[in-house]
Amino acid sequence: MATLKLCYEVSERHVCRVLDLSRSSCRYLSHADEQAALRIRLRDLAYARASYGYRRLHVLLKREGWRVNHKRVSGCTGWRA
Repeated sequence: MATLKLCYEVSERHVCRVLDLSRSSCRYLSHADEQAALRIRLRDLAYARASYGYRRLHVLLKREGWRVNHKRVSGCTGWRA
């Protein structure tokens, strides 16, 4: 977006109109936590206990004191097939 604005010397509004993109989605900045520590811990648990599913891993995380939703755990474990 910024490159197009500089190269063609046009406004953000014009670039968004040409790309058929809403201006609000161009300006969006996520405020969500990355939770890299959770992902690392979940990966370690999943490798140590390969036969456990996301429900059991969620229980183990809760026992360790992590306050995490089961849906987040099931989304993070999708890579281990």
